[in-house]
Amino acid sequence: MSLKEQAFSALIVSASEKFSLALSSMLSEQSCSRIRTAKSIAKAKSFFSDGDFDYVIINSPLPDDAGIEFAEDVCSSKSSVALLLLGTELYSEVRDKVSAYGVFTLKKPMSRLTMSQAINFMEAARERLRRMERNNLSIEEKMKEIRIVNRAKWLLISEIKMDESSAHRYIEKQAMDRCISKKAVAEEIIKTYG
Repeated sequence: MSLKEQAFSALIVSASEKFSLALSSMLSEQSCSRIRTAKSIAKAKSFFSDGDFDYVIINSPLPDDAGIEFAEDVCSSKSSVALLLLGTELYSEVRDKVSAYGVFTLKKPMSRLTMSQAINFMEAARERLRRMERNNLSIEEKMKEIRIVNRAKWLLISEIKMDESSAHRYIEKQAMDRCISKKAVAEEIIKTYG
């Protein structure tokens, strides 16, 4: 699936309603199907705790906070991509600090083209995170299967007095002969002997 076919969600955190409207329009043009806006970090935290967002864009400063820690938390706790927009006076100092967390930064003011390119970078970063999440899930599933098969092998060893290689071959042969997974065979063994 191409990135243009992918649906993204965004949380815009900005005290400026004009900025939020302009950015919402840009995001809508670039595959964002769900866009929420917040005028404070407190409201943004509330929205963020209720659900995941692919992008979190913070127009700093806000009435209750600069948004720096929130941007770091967004990138640390969930698989969201954060963009922190900073004034010239804070940019150099903050950029070095938040980069370690994977937070993108832009210096204000910026052009529409720069913002559009930043959204494209965020889109690519989020898609990379999605692929990594899928890989992690498949690795976790494989590890779970290995644990179940190992448990079944040890049951065969202890209950039927097979050696480890015989137990392993038995599970593999049963799976092949019956056209089912080794995990399914192992689960049957666990149910029978466990």
